[in-house]
Amino acid sequence: MYGSKNGADTLFLLLGAIMILAMHAGFAFLELGTVRKKNQVNALVKILVDFAVSTIAYFFVGYSVAYGTQFFASADVLSEKNGFELVKFFFLLTFAAAIPAIVSGGIAERARFYPQLAATALLVGLVYPFFEGIAWNHRFGMQDWLAHAFGAEFHDFAGSVVVHAVGGWIALPAVLLLGARRGRYSRDGAVSAHPPSSIPFLALGAWILTIGWFGFNVMSAQTLDKMNGLVAINSLMAMVGGTLVAVVVGKNDPGFIYNGPLAGLVAVCAGSDLMHPLGALVTGGIAGGLFVSMFTLTQNRWKIDDVLGVWPLHGLCGTWGGIAAGIFGLKSLGGIGGVSLASQFVGTLTGIAIAGIGGFVVYGLLKKIVGLRLDPEQEYDGADLSIHNITATPERESNW
Repeated sequence: MYGSKNGADTLFLLLGAIMILAMHAGFAFLELGTVRKKNQVNALVKILVDFAVSTIAYFFVGYSVAYGTQFFASADVLSEKNGFELVKFFFLLTFAAAIPAIVSGGIAERARFYPQLAATALLVGLVYPFFEGIAWNHRFGMQDWLAHAFGAEFHDFAGSVVVHAVGGWIALPAVLLLGARRGRYSRDGAVSAHPPSSIPFLALGAWILTIGWFGFNVMSAQTLDKMNGLVAINSLMAMVGGTLVAVVVGKNDPGFIYNGPLAGLVAVCAGSDLMHPLGALVTGGIAGGLFVSMFTLTQNRWKIDDVLGVWPLHGLCGTWGGIAAGIFGLKSLGGIGGVSLASQFVGTLTGIAIAGIGGFVVYGLLKKIVGLRLDPEQEYDGADLSIHNITATPERESNW
């Protein structure tokens, strides 16, 4: 007989999984609104197919790497406790699938379709769950060592580091190995502007992500008895802080403004269950300013063509979030306590190292073996000819 608690917890987690699944539509529209019109169809298809590949990779490999659990029992066994373990897989899958969705925004407009799917399988099946298991399942003894050495484990409630920093630092070597879009930077140092193709679509993507984020953060409790409204309010305050600072620092640029709340939400994930709302507001505000300043620096001075700015947004703001949890989570700053700044540094740097090395190995091998970049003619046309059957042409006009 299934208990009401199991049923309630399963439903609670299922609703969270559905909200985060909806966030992938946000990733799609954020990229759709940012890339040039000729690449919009590719962006939409890439996010959906990446999610499908992520599901297969995480179901058969990744989930067992992180948690040692496999789904080869009979259906009657899998349905025990109202199928809670299956829904937990679904919930955590939506986190794992965010990794290729994050990377997608950085490598947009010049990456080949099928090599990116191969990268997705490797990242979601091996690289991401390796650190996920360390941070969230006490694998390899690192958390025990941190607790012994510094008095507290590495704390990342909803994935500032596990999901966002890892995704952003995986994206950085991918962007560097691909190189800039053709015509983006000239030999004399000039920068060719590639403005967003649709601010309304970009804004829609940001709104979808923002709303879904409350499932991302609040439902990370995973059971109803651990759910706390503090997480929701801290998420709200960080979102507001990121928005307001992005307005000022970004000088009213709508692209910056709509990424501001996302920067704040990325940063607050780790400590959203520990911070005072004022600490969350400051955390989000710093993240909003960090994104705008670092996006501008990477694009214009360092000539890193990270199309959606995923390294500043997810990589750097996620890194800040891991450290901020060790600052504003302290009782002396109004937090609940139970965190160590040293543990947050070590855990965050470990995630960065695994992500950076993993991203370089995966994309480096694929570049060497099959190639990552579109041919010049394909890039000019905005279509990966290996998926030409999903690219609009006059003779297919009636099918759209």
